[in-house]
Amino acid sequence: MSNEAGFLRNLYRDFNARKIETVLAALHEDVLWANGMEGGHLHGREAVRAYWTRQWSTLDPRVEPLAFAQTPDRAIRVEVHQTVRDLEGNVLRDATVWHLFRIEDGLVCRFDILES
Repeated sequence: MSNEAGFLRNLYRDFNARKIETVLAALHEDVLWANGMEGGHLHGREAVRAYWTRQWSTLDPRVEPLAFAQTPDRAIRVEVHQTVRDLEGNVLRDATVWHLFRIEDGLVCRFDILES
């Protein structure tokens, strides 16, 4: 799991730096990605790009991975400290959440958000 943990640490780092192309390149073309704003899942890289572009135009989310664990079905569960600010810097949410990643052939094929 150490390879996956390093891969995901880099993904979080690049997300926080808003390196959208780098992060999208780490996603499977047909990725299923949890929509944390409206619920449900997005399908495909371009849907994720549009979602993040819209999200970043109104919010400033930052996610810092705290711990990684592999589930019995080989998914990676990540404990994350999430801080969401408005564009003026006011904290809207400061919480610990859990993310679940499924990785195939070195790419994220599914991402879910698990609330506590």
